[in-house]
This record gives sequence, C-alpha cells and structure tokens, in this order.
Amino acid sequence: MDAGYEGRQTVGMDLHRRRSVLVRMTETGERLETVRITNDCDRLREVMTRAGEAPEVVLEATYGWYWAADTLAEVGADVHLAHPLGVKAFSYRRVKNDERDAEDLADLLRMGRLPEAWIAPPVTRELRELVRHRAKLVALRTSVKCQIHAVLAAAGVPVTMSDLFGLAGSELLKTVALPTASRARIDSNRRLIAALDWEVDLFTNLVAGRLRTDPGYRAVQAIPGVGPTLAADDITRFQRPAQLASWAGLTPRHHESDTTVHRGRITKQGSRLVRWAAVEAAQHAGKQEQLGALKERVAARRGRNIATVAAARKLIGLVFYGLRDHHIRCLDTLSRAA
Repeated sequence: MDAGYEGRQTVGMDLHRRRSVLVRMTETGERLETVRITNDCDRLREVMTRAGEAPEVVLEATYGWYWAADTLAEVGADVHLAHPLGVKAFSYRRVKNDERDAEDLADLLRMGRLPEAWIAPPVTRELRELVRHRAKLVALRTSVKCQIHAVLAAAGVPVTMSDLFGLAGSELLKTVALPTASRARIDSNRRLIAALDWEVDLFTNLVAGRLRTDPGYRAVQAIPGVGPTLAADDITRFQRPAQLASWAGLTPRHHESDTTVHRGRITKQGSRLVRWAAVEAAQHAGKQEQLGALKERVAARRGRNIATVAAARKLIGLVFYGLRDHHIRCLDTLSRAA
C-alpha cells in the first residue's frame, strides 16, 4: 500500500540516544512502515524521503531532540513536539516498546489529541543555552564558596565579615592559620572561584551582547533584581501574564470534581530556571519597592514563603508586559508619584 498511497502521512518518532524508531501511517491510521535507524541526520533524511510531501512528524521532548527536529524541518516536515508529562501514561502499559510508543505518538497527532510543547527557534535555543550555562557556572561557584565556609567552620575559625570573599574576607583566607589539608582545600577552592569568576563574566557578556539591542530586555531592567534569565525567551506565544506564570510553574494546583474544589501549592511544572530567577528577585525586593510592599502585606497574613512566591508571581507579570510592550506602565506611574 505504501507505493500507492499519495495522501499526507503522519510519522511518529520514538527518539533515543543512539537509535530511534519511526512509524509511518496514513491519515486513517493504517501503518505504512516501521523502521529502526541509527541516529544520524543523513539516515533520517533518507527515511523521510518515503514520507511524501510535507508529512506531519511528532517526537517527544526528550534528551537530545534538537538535531532531529532541525533535520525534519529541513526536509519540509511539519514537526510537532510531544510534552513528556502529557504522554507519561505510556509507561503504565502492560506492553511497552519503542514501536508502540512511536505508533501511539502518531495516533495522538493524527486524532488531534497530542499534548504539545513549543519548539523554540534556533536563535532562542542558543540564547537559552548561554543563560543556562551561566546559571550552572554560578551554582558551581556557590558550591565552591560553601566548601570554604565548611572548612573554616570545621577549623573553628569565626567569620565576622558579611562577605567572606570581599577584601577583608580574602585577607582572612590568606593569613588564617590552618592545618595542611585545610589550607590546601582553601587554596584549591580559591583558584576554582577565580576561574569560575572569569567564566561567569564571559557568559554574562555573551548574553548581554545578544540582548543589548532588545527593547524588551531594556524595559525589564527597570525591575530591581531582574537579569537576562527572565528576558532570554520569546513570550509572544503567551497571550496573558497568567500563561507565562503557568509556564514558570508559579500558579497553584487546581483539582475540581463536581462541587469539590481543591487548590494547593504551586505546580512547579515548567521552567525551573525562570522560576528560580523570579523567586530570587522577589526575595531581594526592598520594602520601598512595589514588589517588596506586596511581599510585606502578604507576609503579615500568610507567612514569608507564600509572600515571596506571590511577589515572584507579580514580578512575572511585570516581565511579561515589559517584554511585550517594551515598557512597564505601572512602574512609570510609581516613578511619577514619587
């Protein structure tokens, strides 16, 4: 039937690290071909030559999906990305294998029931990678600094300054008398911090260079504590601030059945990095600022943690308007009032 079928084909791809399975089927769900390939761009192009003109292809947002999505787009396929949480039920089947997974993905797409994730364009993906790498470098540097604090604590050395890695703290680290092993660890960690400082500055400049001419990025800089992490994405796919907050995992869970409604903690389903950046900025908001005042009001009623999340949710809304409109009107109003 493959040779005689001229309609639009639907292709499900179960992507893995080394090999993948592709299932081609007709618009009515009849299977045309099942093939297992070694992950290679040329091999994937070869298989897709049999899928006809402008096939619809679905693959799961799993480890290393970029190359496959880009290759499929190059050959003219209409690429869809399945959201991992939406197809999680696959793992509960009594019979689970790569062929069944690829077939079920194709069926969901064919019937219009596929839970889709957004495929970011290459430029946005590159910017995301730079921001993520910088965040990982900062986390590594923080871990190394914590090790230095631990060494001093184990040696019974009091740290009287607020910043152990400022001028006074650096002098303490140079001159304090420590056992040989502790001194070796301190010196090693200080060298690592110096190297990580250089790398963090490098990637900070790379991200800033990409965003320097972006009017949305300049607008969100008016929000205290907001850096490139909250601006390194395309928010045009969101129509309202609530959708951006949901993508960041800052909206509450909602379970409803008949007259029973349960609303719980935030979902934490979405971009962990964006959620972290929003919470960090909210934690450092001053009492005289709009977010700080909101945090104080909520903290008086609900506690400090809930107040910080509420301020982060508000901050995400301001970021949305800044990136969309290239200015934040409520901040303009506050500055005129001051």
